[in-house]
Amino acid sequence: MLTAANQLTLLRMLLIPGFVILVLYGHLGWALVVFVTAGVTDGLDGLIARRSGQRTTLGAWLDPMADKLLLVTTFVVLALPNLDLANRLPVWLTVCIISRDIVIILTVAVVNLAIGRRTFQPSIFGKIATATYIVTAVAAMLFNYLGYHSRVVDLGIWMSLAITIVSSLHYIWHARRIIDGPVN
Repeated sequence: MLTAANQLTLLRMLLIPGFVILVLYGHLGWALVVFVTAGVTDGLDGLIARRSGQRTTLGAWLDPMADKLLLVTTFVVLALPNLDLANRLPVWLTVCIISRDIVIILTVAVVNLAIGRRTFQPSIFGKIATATYIVTAVAAMLFNYLGYHSRVVDLGIWMSLAITIVSSLHYIWHARRIIDGPVN
């Protein structure tokens, strides 16, 4: 069960508290290093799992959970009002992103409980949303470390909102098709 890929996923999860502590204590450069390291483990765990045949059910659950935990934690920490950040992420954006994820999880649970097991594959819009969130978070951390406000972060904020809305609408449309479609 604890393959090398799964161990990297667990490492990513263990890096999250370190990231939070580093941001809270103002060590923004080190926080960025930890975040990038966590991102590298994300790429490596998938590569290792595919190339070495180490795909596991545990990994299929842990990997997206680790991704969500890292991104949600990052957005929450970078939205905290008491931190002296040049590029603080808006609380409303963080709430929108977390709400989207909660609605997705609840929809999958309700559909599976109410009408039977259905498969919900990640959509291209969900993948674009994740990539946009990562780029926005990295830009915010980089420019926070450099100590000045950047329009790049502002653009990332609005792009994150746009893709959150688009991916949410696409997910609703896709869920409706699954509910109305034939049983798997």
